[in-house]
Amino acid sequence: MGKSLYVIDIRGRDMIETSFLVTEKIFSQSKNGQTYLKLKLRDRTGEIEGRIWEGVEQKGAIFDVGDLVTVKAEVVLYQGQLQLNILELRPCCDEEMTLEDFFPPPRRDPQEILEELKELANQIEDPYLRRLVLSFLRDEAFLEVFVKVPASKKLHHARLGGLLEHTLSVAKLVNRLRGHYEGIDWDLLLAGAILHDVGKTKELQIKSPFEYTTSGKLLGHIIIGLEMVSKKIEAIEGFPPEKALLIKHLLISHHGRGEWGSPERPKTVEAELLHRLDDLDAKIEGIMDFIKGSQGTWTEFHKAFERSFFRGENRDNFEG
Repeated sequence: MGKSLYVIDIRGRDMIETSFLVTEKIFSQSKNGQTYLKLKLRDRTGEIEGRIWEGVEQKGAIFDVGDLVTVKAEVVLYQGQLQLNILELRPCCDEEMTLEDFFPPPRRDPQEILEELKELANQIEDPYLRRLVLSFLRDEAFLEVFVKVPASKKLHHARLGGLLEHTLSVAKLVNRLRGHYEGIDWDLLLAGAILHDVGKTKELQIKSPFEYTTSGKLLGHIIIGLEMVSKKIEAIEGFPPEKALLIKHLLISHHGRGEWGSPERPKTVEAELLHRLDDLDAKIEGIMDFIKGSQGTWTEFHKAFERSFFRGENRDNFEG
């Protein structure tokens, strides 16, 4: 039946039943020692906190961060904020749910971003790398997903079109650095920036329940992306083997370390630059979104960044 009730519609003292995307799940203890689950639940209109007090272990075992859940809850007012006292919870299996129900809209028209990305791709002077990149940016089946999916479910660019926004941002950072360092293969680096996350288009299914695909769970977006790029390279006659090796290395090393998901550490200067720029864009975007969604002089504690952030007194109109 799809989603009809959103965070923005929730009022105090209501009894509600609707679905959310789980963005935080923490086992906590009350002052009297009772274990409970602290949740943050999101849809396209905003985020609301929830608490599970009964059947904590049983309910907590059936979902995780990034899952869609359907909850039946009482809306209560706690410290001036609406909160859900969750009575029932189950995985959401409604096939009528869409990405648009749970992720905020794009900040810009995705087609405008795509055209800007194509302009950058056409600046690549190396004919083989340019042809490789454009083979993706002219692939309608690829673009149908690429312009829509978030870059992540929670940490950064967690909105419709987020992957496209992140890709353009990293590519523009490459161009900002162009000429600053000597001896860099800027064509290779720009191609790597545009292609580094192509595997995410096959890592997450874009229909409800928005779970990771089987290949996404078993391989991850880095290996999926490597396979996608390898296939495109095979279709380009005469593609230089060394250049193919270097662009593949950029893909598999862009997370920097094995514990962060990369099979290899960056072993070329271009690979190190791509890793740093990708990480920079993801972290700054994540921090800016977190600050924008907070109130007061300081933010709440950010679990992933392991700190709070200073907002100051003039950040109410902060554009993250």
